[in-house]
Formats: sequence, structure tokens, C-alpha cells
Amino acid sequence: MSQVRQVGLLPAGCQPWNKDVCAANGDRFAYCATLAIYIYQLDHRYNEFKLHAIMSEHKKTITAISWCPHNPDLFASGSTDNLVIIWNVAEQKVIAKLNSTKGMPASLSWCWNTEDAVAFVSHRGPLLIWTITGPDSGVTVHREAHSFLSDICVFRWHTQKKGKVVFGHIDGSLSIFQPGNKSQKHVLRPESLEGTDEEDPVTAVEWDPLSTDYLLVANLHCGIRLVDSESLYCITTFNFPSAAASVQCLAWVPSAPGMFVTGDSQVGILRVWNVSRTTPIDNFKLKKTGFHCLHVLSSPPRKKFSIQSPAKNHYTSSTSEAVPLPNLTQNQAFSLPPGHAVCCFLDGGVGLYDMGAKKWDFLRDLGHVETIFDCKFKPDDPNLLATASFDGTVKVWDINTLTAVYTSPGNEGVIYSISWAPGDLNCIAGATSRNGAFIWDIKKGKMIQRFNEHGKNGIFCIAWSHKDSKRIATCSGDGFCIIRTIDGKMLHKYKHPAAVFGCDWSQNNNSVRIWDYTQDACINVLSGHTAPVRGLMWNTEIPYLLISGSWDYTIKVWDTREGTCLDTVYDHGADVYGLTCHPSRPFTMASCSRDSTVRLWSLAPVINPLQINILADRSWEEIIGNTDNAIEQGTPPLLCGKVSKDIKQEVEKETGNPRVKKLRWFSECLSPPGGSNNLWNLVAVIKGQDDSLLPQNYSKGIMHLKHLTKFRTSEAQELTTVKMSKFGGGIGVPTKEERLKEAAEIHLRLGQIQRYCELMVELGEWDKALSIAPGVSLKYWKKLMQRRADQLIQEDKDDAIPYCIATGDVKKLVNFFTSRGQLKEALLVAQAACEGSMQALHVSPPKGSSYSDDTYKEDFSELLCKVSKELAEWYFRDGRAVLASCCHLAVDNIELAMAYLIRGNELELAVCVGTVLGDSAVPATHYALELLARKCMMFPTWNLAADLLLMLPDNELQLVKLCAFYPGCTEEIDDLHEKCKLPKAEECMQLAETAHANGNIFETVKYYILSQDPEKALPIGIDFIKENISSSDWTLDTIYPVLDLLSYIRTEKLLLHKCTVVRNELLILYGYIGALLAIRRQYQSIVPALYEYTSQLLKRREVSVPLKIENLSEELDAWRACTQSVNQLTEESPYTPPSDLQRMIYSTLLKRIKEGPLTGIVGPDYVTGSNLPSHSDIHISCLTGSKIQGPVYFLEDGKSAISLNDALMWAKVNPFSPLGTGIRLNPF
Repeated sequence: MSQVRQVGLLPAGCQPWNKDVCAANGDRFAYCATLAIYIYQLDHRYNEFKLHAIMSEHKKTITAISWCPHNPDLFASGSTDNLVIIWNVAEQKVIAKLNSTKGMPASLSWCWNTEDAVAFVSHRGPLLIWTITGPDSGVTVHREAHSFLSDICVFRWHTQKKGKVVFGHIDGSLSIFQPGNKSQKHVLRPESLEGTDEEDPVTAVEWDPLSTDYLLVANLHCGIRLVDSESLYCITTFNFPSAAASVQCLAWVPSAPGMFVTGDSQVGILRVWNVSRTTPIDNFKLKKTGFHCLHVLSSPPRKKFSIQSPAKNHYTSSTSEAVPLPNLTQNQAFSLPPGHAVCCFLDGGVGLYDMGAKKWDFLRDLGHVETIFDCKFKPDDPNLLATASFDGTVKVWDINTLTAVYTSPGNEGVIYSISWAPGDLNCIAGATSRNGAFIWDIKKGKMIQRFNEHGKNGIFCIAWSHKDSKRIATCSGDGFCIIRTIDGKMLHKYKHPAAVFGCDWSQNNNSVRIWDYTQDACINVLSGHTAPVRGLMWNTEIPYLLISGSWDYTIKVWDTREGTCLDTVYDHGADVYGLTCHPSRPFTMASCSRDSTVRLWSLAPVINPLQINILADRSWEEIIGNTDNAIEQGTPPLLCGKVSKDIKQEVEKETGNPRVKKLRWFSECLSPPGGSNNLWNLVAVIKGQDDSLLPQNYSKGIMHLKHLTKFRTSEAQELTTVKMSKFGGGIGVPTKEERLKEAAEIHLRLGQIQRYCELMVELGEWDKALSIAPGVSLKYWKKLMQRRADQLIQEDKDDAIPYCIATGDVKKLVNFFTSRGQLKEALLVAQAACEGSMQALHVSPPKGSSYSDDTYKEDFSELLCKVSKELAEWYFRDGRAVLASCCHLAVDNIELAMAYLIRGNELELAVCVGTVLGDSAVPATHYALELLARKCMMFPTWNLAADLLLMLPDNELQLVKLCAFYPGCTEEIDDLHEKCKLPKAEECMQLAETAHANGNIFETVKYYILSQDPEKALPIGIDFIKENISSSDWTLDTIYPVLDLLSYIRTEKLLLHKCTVVRNELLILYGYIGALLAIRRQYQSIVPALYEYTSQLLKRREVSVPLKIENLSEELDAWRACTQSVNQLTEESPYTPPSDLQRMIYSTLLKRIKEGPLTGIVGPDYVTGSNLPSHSDIHISCLTGSKIQGPVYFLEDGKSAISLNDALMWAKVNPFSPLGTGIRLNPF
């Protein structure tokens, strides 16, 4: 079981130094940091893009990426070490590599004229074409495209004309080549440059998708031109609103012919153009920093729920001669096309902008774009993490939301090291490669002090003293270590024989040496890393725990008592530089790396026995110790740090029920960020805690519903002072409109208000129509309002919201938000409705109407539960089980809140929270305790397992299983039996024989497995099960209890040679029953694997069981057919209704399965971090054959891997390993 879990990831930003660093195809888009490529994929269920993979194979800066136009799974990338790589995104692997000797791929692109060739070019050419497969594979040189007079910035193949290609140069000229024509080199320079040596680089060039010869060109200073590549003539020059504006990038909009968008280089302004006009149609300021590159996605994301549109067209009136209008009303003639632009900015920000709705669908602001050398938590706030990077900035992140909160001004050169000022001073000291050291005041946002004592030498480490806040130490490549006051007065200067890398002295070799400064001797050398070690960190609570980060891309966790490595983490894609922990959250670690990501890890699994000691309410001696006895070899882990001692003191002060506080405080100290504090706040609210005791940041998380509207109202009052910017738009009116307008005016003067309104609607002037409509009647106005809302919802516009609220149409609005994946908005509206803030508009209720306010409220609370469920599911599938649980607690649904914690395998948290919540959480708490006890069924924690089970009221059966599986000697077994109040092993033998004589199968099996010869239970139990299955009306509940007991026979007895036949029968029966249990629990992903496993065992092993392979495959097909509508995997696969026979087989299955206990805990398991891409080690699941996303679980052969989620679900329905060895799984 791995000791370190990845619980968070801060992706890098997009690099600003090369041109083609973002690309898109179908429902994926990608961008490059310096050394890695980030791939985002559309999640159709929630209509949002999620980080899918990080590809890191390049060791030097990536220069360009290009997506294959014929195959959405392939793309190519090039880097400055002359390497070109072809990737398969679906399988996340490299499929071809080219070490080009002919030149660096400064720019590259797939060839449009051949299936599998990539062209790349260095600065002056030639253009090289690499054919990847087939008889002609290899690199060829383009016949004409070489010996250019000016460097190439960018090149583009024509998408229709085979082999036609254009190059843009630094001097502002273009070169155009096409087979059969004379090649045109260095033509079409902007007129203003003719005859001069001035350079005006081509920043972008794109072929017009609708023409064979037209081309859009952007030059940095001379702006944009539309040119004809045949006649070499400039057709249009586009004009910018101001002379200062310059274009950095441009892209055609595939969904709207003649439209294109551009991004400015100084400020992030997105401009929308049409080739028929020389000035922009619209300008949006998206960000303060300039654009770097742009890519328009052709397919707008598909909708999750389709909202049924009414059949007839609402928007034409009976009196009008007008034809029904197209979807776009006339004043939107130049309206923005529905399209999404992937925007990358010069500060590394990356986003997806929805041009139609004028809003960000996704924005990752302020990522680092280069190696991150150091990371440190803020001393007085464990939620703030500062990072320092090669890109010259320091950024501060909120690790709960994984977003940047502050960034330093930049341009500091390379920043190697940072140190926070002590306490709440809100300053960070930084050390740079050439510019000395500085102090950055975060709140003022500027540098307030600089230190230059080391001259131009690199400063590798800086440390702000936490005992005396006026002192700062630095050490440098010049061999000096200097201690000074913050106003710059030097106090000490030490000289070392060589460069100093840390105020903790580092020898820069491949092992980690541990020195005892009282003995002046090296007491241990930890070997294992294959490259220099840069990051080192002692754990503040467990004195022997050391974490090291190395240039071999790994992080290792060491037990320094024996010098053993407890775990190695391979997730970073490059050298690991910094490691840090906050003392108040000692088991959450952050690491940073040359792969420009920051990752968060939980080290809690390392001290799991200790966590369980706390849950089992063991004595303080088994939880907290002192350093001397904790570092003795073989001692179980004890907490020895300040934080644990503080918790102990506080708990001992508590009057009343100290256990609740003890569980909460330890849980918050041991759990990673990302919801555990939020969860405990909600538990406190449910337990009736006074609102005044809630922490300040409570309103930022998921709030209990009784607070939701209150907090949001006060937030709205703060926001009213902020002015909103208005979007311009609209253009001249055609004559038909004039005519209709005139008609409308006449109707109005004749008092025919309704006709006037209908015509105004048709003209798209809804506001005029709606303001006059009450003159007809309130009822008519309401109908018109609803029509307007329907139309806006169909156009997917936010403007629909006020119309729905004014007419009190809550359901429509909640559905509108849900369909767009805006679940938090939906929740807010539903809650407001429940509190009666939204009045459904009663125009004039008919007499005796039965609709009272209470009925409305019931309706709304049902809606509310539905929305919280959706939101919880969204968090859960995002690998954030704790926040999913918060969503259910917020609506007082304790059963589901507990279920989500258990399904996320947050078992310790589930027990803590369940214990505090009391009665309503009991069934789930007991189940979590059983699973935790299974986790402890290995050395040296058997006693703990017994303690956990003794906390349950009806625990005899659970204790029987524990004692049966215990592999000690006879005396140890009898001791455990005594502790669990069970008879000794010898007595069990007699009890079993008596029960057998009386024909009581269950008791016979139970006592035999507790005796010295547990294998005697096997034939008896298995015959009982086979006999049952042979009859037609058996159910799971009749045979499962016996089968479950049999699975706890000690492994060494089960694997005896004489048990081979019964063992195989047990494995096959458990495989089949496991498949049925998986159907009951809705573990869709492993049902087919369990059926397949059972069939394979039936095929390969000599057994006589009443199961036939063909029946198994019929059952599986029937299950698939009858549940496919529920879990349709892809939207394309056609739905075929199940046959009558399949329906019959499936209904028989359901009769056998029946509902299980704990109905709330159904649905797949999804642990924290399930969707975080690992970087370097890619494993293929032996159950599904596809790549494992998220944590991996290795089976007993040490090679076969399955995902941790599948392992958890498998172990809950079939305890035996999928390899068919008879060994039990323990992935908990």
C-alpha cells in the first residue's frame, strides 16, 4: 500500500517564448509549459474541461506542438535539443521519436497532404518532412524551402491545396511554395517597410478556410492584412482603434465564415473581425497582460441535458407578413459566433473563453511557466503556500482552492529560494541568481528592500529568523554565509571552502547523510537516489521520518532508524527541488519541481496505526511520546511535536465530552486540505453550535443551507458598489425592419397594444414589448416574459435569469443552471425558493385553488435535494469526496454524507465524523469501522482491528472473522480469542462437531474456521452453497453469510495442496457472487471483470460447480442491455433495447440480488486524487486493459496493477485477488 497519496496539483502556465504552444482538436485542447504538455478534455456530463494528462518526455524547452488533423488522438511536439516526439493522447504514451541531426525544430506542423508526416523547420530552413511509418519512413528535405534570408517565425500548410505552404519571416516578408508553381520567396512585406532594413516580424499567418489563395497575415507593428497568395496583392488592410495596439496572434472562427479573432500583445484584448469590414466588430478586454497565442475550438461543448424546445415557432405573430426569423435576431447580424477560444497570455495564464456568452468557461490564471525552485507555507496560515520560480516571480496560492492569490511584480531573474517573515508580517524574502536578495511586501504588492552583499553571485538559500524577526541569513555561490538585519546592517559573515547551497549545508552527492551535531560523526547514509538530492525535510511530529526530493524525479520517504525507504513517489516529471510542510498540518506536504508543477501529498498513511489508536480511544501513551523513545527501532509511530502536545493540553482542559473535540482536532491536523475543515464546520452546525463561533472563512466554503442566503445577501451588498462594464455591439438596420417598425407605430396609435408588442418581439426589441405589455394584461405580460426566458435559455444566454426570477419560474431556472453545469448557482436559487424569497406569480388564482405556499415549499425542497445531489456528485467525480460529503451535510442528509466519505475511502474521517454525529450516522459508522478493521488485519496491528470491532454493538461475527484469519501460534490465537470473548480453538472444534451433528451449517462453518483445522469448514460450506445455487429460487442473502465466513480461512491453510479443488471452487463461487454484489452496489466498472474472472477460472481449473460459462455470458449481456440506458458510456453508441429473453434473465438476477443493507452506499468508489494525472509511470489495468488514471494498486505478484478505485470495489464484493491465487486483497 503506498504511503504517500497525491491530493492536489497546481498545473503550470503556458510558456511565453515560442509561437505554436497551444493546439486543439475535437473535445481536447493542449498547451505547453517549458518542459511538459498539459492536455484538457471535455467532460460531457458536466460540460467542462478537465486536466486529463501531463506529457513530459522533453528534457529541454518545448518549441511547438501540432495536433494531427486526421486523428484526434495524435499530436507532435518538438524541443530545443533537436527532438521531435509523436504522442498518443488516449494511451498517454510516446509512439515515435526522432532525434533530428539536421536542425532544431523551431516550428512544426502535421502535413495536410499525407496521413502520417510531420514537417519541421529550424530558423533559416530547410523544411524537413518526417514520414513516421510505412515504406517511405524517414526524413526528407523539401526541394525548394531552404536557404532563406531571414529567420522563420511561423509556417502553415494549406488545408485544401495539397502541398501548398506559407512561411512568415522576422523581416516581415512571406515565402509561399506550391507544387507546380514558381516558388515565391520573401514577398509581400508591408508597404511601409519596403526599401528599409527595419524588421517587423510576422506574428501570425493563417489560410482562409473558404478560399484556395487568400491568407491573413499579422505583423507585430504593421497590423493585419488579407493578401492573395497568387497575384501577391494586398486585398484589405485592417485598422486598429489606436496606433498603440499591436497583434500577437489571430485565428479564423470555423463556425462563422469570414469571421476571425485577434489578440493584442500589450493588453489582453480579444478583437472580433469580419473580412468585409476594416475595423473590429467588437473588442473584449479579458486580462491586463497581453495575449501570447489563440486557438478557436470548432465544436462548442455539447449540452448535458437537452432542454426540449417547443415545436412551433413563438416569435412570429399572426398579423405579420414576415417570414419566421432565423435564430439570430436582426440586430445581432454581426453577433458573436458560438465558439470557444483557447487564450494563452504572456503571464502564463490559460483560459477557454466562450465568445457567444461572453464569459470564461475556464481560466487558470497565473501559473508558473518555468522550474519552481522553492515552496514554503506561511507560518501563521497553513492554507497559503508561496512558490519561487525560474520565471522571476513569487506566487502565493490558496491550497484549498488551488488558485493563485498574489503574484510578485516579476523580472527578478531566477529566484532560487524564499522565506516567509515570521508571524503576520506578510512579507517574503527572496534570493536570486544575479540580483541579490529582496523583501516583497505582499499587501503593498512591491519590493521594499534589497540586499547586494554577495554582488552578482547567485544566492542559493535565504532564511528569515523566526526567533528574531529582524535577522535574515543568506548563503551564496561565493562561499559566504551572511547574517544581516532587515534594514541591511551586516552582523556576521562566514566563509566556507566552496559554494554554499543551503543554510543546511549540502555536499551535493547522491546519498543523504545524517549528522549528529553533538557527536560530530555521520551516523547514517541513506542510499537509493540515482541523482543528486536537492530537497530535504524532517517531519515535525515523527522524529525519524525524513523526506528527500531528488534530481532523479522521485520523492522518497525514509525511516532513518533503520535507514529503510518506506515509499518512492514517481509522479513528478522532472527534478524535484523543494519540499515543505506546515507544522499545524504536519502530514500534508507540498513539493515543487523543474516540471513547473506544485503537488500536494498526504503522508497520513505512514502513521495509520496511530490514527486508529486515536479512533479506538487508546491511552495518550500510545498516541504521544517523547523523541527518545520514539526513535528506538521497532517502536510504532508516536507524535512528538508541538502541535500534538498542544492538542493534548486543550483536550485535557475540556469539560463535558472531550472525545468530540479530540477527534475533530486530530482529524484537522492529520487530514489533507480540501474540505476537512469545511466538513467539521458543518458537523458543528448540525450539532447545534452557536453561529458566532463559526470561523471567518466559513462563508467561502460549502455552507449549511440555513446560512446560504444570509451570507450571499451580505456579499451582494458589498458588490453593489462595483460598476459593471457594458458590452457594445449592433449595426445598421435593413429596410424590412423599417417597414415593420412603421406598422407597429400605427398599431400603437390605434390602441392595439398587443399587436404592437408582437411586432416589437419580432424585431427583437423585447424590452419595448415587455414594458408596454402590462397595458394588455398582467397575464399577457407574464406569458411574454416566459417566452423571452425560453428563447434566451435556448440561446444559452445569462440574460434569461432575471426573466425566470421575475415570473417565479424556479424549476426552469434550476434546470437552466444544471444543464450548463452551474450547480452552485442552481443550489442558491433552489434554497432561496425554499425560504420563500421567490414568489411564484399568482396572476389571479381560480377560486378554491388548492395550491398553498406549503405545497410550493415541498416542491422546492425536493428540487433543493436534487441539486445538492448533483453538486455532490460533481465534487465526487472530481476526486473530492470530502467536499461531496459537505454538500449532503449542508442539507442535513447525514446518511449520504457518510456514504460519500466511505466511497471516497476516507474511512478514518468517516468514523470521526460519524462518532460525533451520533445516532443518525450509526449504520455507516459501523460499516466504516468494519472496513478499517479489515485494513488492520495485518502485522503489527491485529490488536487494533479487535479494538475497532469491539466498538460495535453486534460484533460477534466480525470478531469471528478476525480471529479466524489471524495467523499466530496457538497461544497467540487463544489470547486473541479471549480478548474477543470467543471460546478457545480446541473448544471451537467440539462446538463445530456438535453443530454439524445437529445439521446447523452456519454454526458448523463458524466454529470450524476458529479451530486448529479450519480447512474442515471448506467442503461443508461449499456443498451447502452449491446445493443452494442448483435450486431455482435461491437469493444472495441465503448463501452470502456462509461464503463470507469461508473467505476468512487463514491464507496458509487455504493454500495447502490438499485444498486445491475446494479452493478453486471457493474462488469461482466468490467470483460469481461478487459479480452479483457488484450489480447490487452499482459498481459498473468491475461487473464485467468479475464475470470474466469467473469464466476464466471455470475454463482453466478442474471443478464441479453448478455454473456454466454460457449462462454467465448471457447474464452479463442481459445486465449490459438492461442498464446501458442508465450508464451509456459514449454518446455515439446507438441504443438497442434489450430482448425479452434478456429482460427475463435480468429480472431473475434482480430477484436473487434484492436490496442490500446500507442502501445509501451504492455507486462506484472514487478516492481523493483519482483524476490527478500522474506524470511518469503509466500503468495498464489488468482488469480493463486501459490506462489507470489516479492512484494505482499493485497485486501480489508485484507486476499486475489495477486502479485503487477498482481494487476497493473488488475487495468489497470479492475479497480474493483478481489473479486467482487465493490471496486476500487489502487495499483499504
